[in-house]
Amino acid sequence: MFARWLMLIVVLLVAGFAGVRYAYFTNGQFPDLTSTPLLPSTELEVVAELPSPPGNIAVADNGRIFFTFHPEAGPEVNVAEWRDGSAHAFPNTQWQPGGEHEKALNEVLSLRLYNNELWLLDNGRHGLSRVRFLAFDINSGELLQEYRFPRNVFPLGSHANDFRISPDGRFFYITDASLIARTPALVVFDRQQQDSWRHLHGSHTVAAGDYQPVVQGRAMTLFNAFTVNPGVDGIALDQQGEWLYFAGISAEQLYRVKTADLQDKQLPYATLESRVEALGEKTMTDGMAIDASGNVYLSDLEHSAIVRRTPDGELQTLLRSADLRWPDGFSLAADGYLYVTCSALHQVIGVSRDEMKAQGPFQIYRFHLGRAEQIVAGDL
Repeated sequence: MFARWLMLIVVLLVAGFAGVRYAYFTNGQFPDLTSTPLLPSTELEVVAELPSPPGNIAVADNGRIFFTFHPEAGPEVNVAEWRDGSAHAFPNTQWQPGGEHEKALNEVLSLRLYNNELWLLDNGRHGLSRVRFLAFDINSGELLQEYRFPRNVFPLGSHANDFRISPDGRFFYITDASLIARTPALVVFDRQQQDSWRHLHGSHTVAAGDYQPVVQGRAMTLFNAFTVNPGVDGIALDQQGEWLYFAGISAEQLYRVKTADLQDKQLPYATLESRVEALGEKTMTDGMAIDASGNVYLSDLEHSAIVRRTPDGELQTLLRSADLRWPDGFSLAADGYLYVTCSALHQVIGVSRDEMKAQGPFQIYRFHLGRAEQIVAGDL
């Protein structure tokens, strides 16, 4: 684990980001926006117990579960399918980091499903290698497509963090959280045209907040120099594909923008920024999802909670439990379950491998959103 952070320091030196402020501090803590949970913590169902922390998750309509082992933990297997009570390398072990395949993965945090295609976003170790999209057939494991992003779209020090796919499968919306370079942006990939571009580069709407995350008692500043506080991170796309919701982890505002504006590669920066809508306060959010009714689901990593923002702006705490160790990736399944990975990054980043493993096992959970609806309606 220490070797990984040494590598990131080398990235800083090579990229020459002199004068950038890496430690973020304020005079106070991020506001606690949680309330009495609608659901008891017993509603959390354990889906999987894992030897290494999970990153993101994608659940198919038929219930198949694909997920990543979080790259910050340096796993041997990076992308997996959970079946028969255990994790199986997907598409196989040869494709995993360090594997024998000539196009083997570097590191993948985020993955999404479109029909029978599993799309992987290869971060390239914070841009040391070219950031890539790879799409696989979930039934055959065949590579369907590879796209390598130009260096001017994902430069050295970038962090291709999470993404969403338009309902027609053409446009992909990606967050460059830019943990190292501190130049966050939204990235758009046009699958049809095989083209990509950056939007809102450096805008306040995609910037990191000024708060130091403190998760289950651990302040996320390393060596008194580097605060783990990414820029735009969480992302959600409404089911019509009309609005993209996004925010930085410790930013206080949730934002949204019309996807039609993002799809316009030539739209002037100032015009696009002026069309971004600030929706109001949010939690310290990593994972994000949205349902058909327009409810936006937000993780609250500082308070081990799952919160929902209703279309009229009300924040409702659905669940709160110490078992939610850094709730990270969300996948809203067709049967009404919300799947949640717990990456436990406060027990991973900057610690030894033995210290990390001592915190295991690490969990994927789920709970049924219908239970919360019943409570709101007074049926329970």
